[in-house]
Amino acid sequence: MTSDVEISLNDGVQVLRLTRPQKKNALTSAMYGELCEAFDRGDNDPAIAVHLITGSGGVFTAGNDLGDFLATAQGTGDLGTNVRRFVYLLPMIRKPVIAAVDGVAIGVGTTMLFHCDLVYASPASTFATPFLNLGLIPEAGSSLLMPRRIGYARAFEMLALGETFSAEQAVQAGFVNKVVASGRLEHAALEAARRLASLPPEALAVTRALMRGSPVEILQHIDKEVIAFRERLASPEALEAFTAFFEKRSPNFRKPV
Repeated sequence: MTSDVEISLNDGVQVLRLTRPQKKNALTSAMYGELCEAFDRGDNDPAIAVHLITGSGGVFTAGNDLGDFLATAQGTGDLGTNVRRFVYLLPMIRKPVIAAVDGVAIGVGTTMLFHCDLVYASPASTFATPFLNLGLIPEAGSSLLMPRRIGYARAFEMLALGETFSAEQAVQAGFVNKVVASGRLEHAALEAARRLASLPPEALAVTRALMRGSPVEILQHIDKEVIAFRERLASPEALEAFTAFFEKRSPNFRKPV
């Protein structure tokens, strides 16, 4: 276990807590790996009925660590297998996944929610997918799942225009179930998780599988996203976006070639 992911078991509920608040719980390769291991273990452990993912320090997650993105764009790093493993695992998780979101949910912090079965958020939560601002493209199947869930117009606002949604807007859009006061957020999520854990596990698994359908189409779409994402990550646009971010200036995507 890394020091940045805390894993505990609570009445049949596996709680995955992101604990890197000094970096707004931005996900590193090691954190992706630990999350994957935990989901795999939980799916194969009869003592675990539900996965619950949450943040800490008033933050869900700021998404992928931008330092990793910059290193890859500069040709000195590689996002590695853990990131790819995570995005391919999301549609394959066999047990229910609940998210309790408090504070910012950026990038994969929002796109992973479209693979969750229940999402609860505090009034302070905000949701953003600023991929194009970074010279990148959507990931984790979001370019397929988001238009289906919230409609093309809203999805384009988020994925292309980079609009930030409030918790209430996320409920209206249909990817957050309920807004709960921050002090009660985790309690509400755990209560729902315990209710699911008390149900007949085989009947729950069959019901969930019938509702979600085959993951094949999603996995094939993720294949396309991964190829395009890697190409974009190596592009001059991405390098300029990340360099500008760390230099605290506005990017210039219209530089003469």
